[in-house]
Amino acid sequence: MAKLKGAVIIDTERCKGCNLCVVACPQDVLMLHSEANVKGYNYAYMENPDDCTGCSTCALVCPDACITVYRVKVES
Repeated sequence: MAKLKGAVIIDTERCKGCNLCVVACPQDVLMLHSEANVKGYNYAYMENPDDCTGCSTCALVCPDACITVYRVKVES
């Protein structure tokens, strides 16, 4: 049976570090980066990319729509 593997792309310059995606992620994939973007916000990034299933919960809760989620099937 195929397993879903996800990848999250975050527009770091648009991210305002609201932390909603980090809290919403059921796999604890996302974290806020210690570095800031040009606006001075700590942006979200994939801390544990291998755990991402591509559920897109993070993209749904993002108020600025700066998250894109990709999914691929990986054969076991």
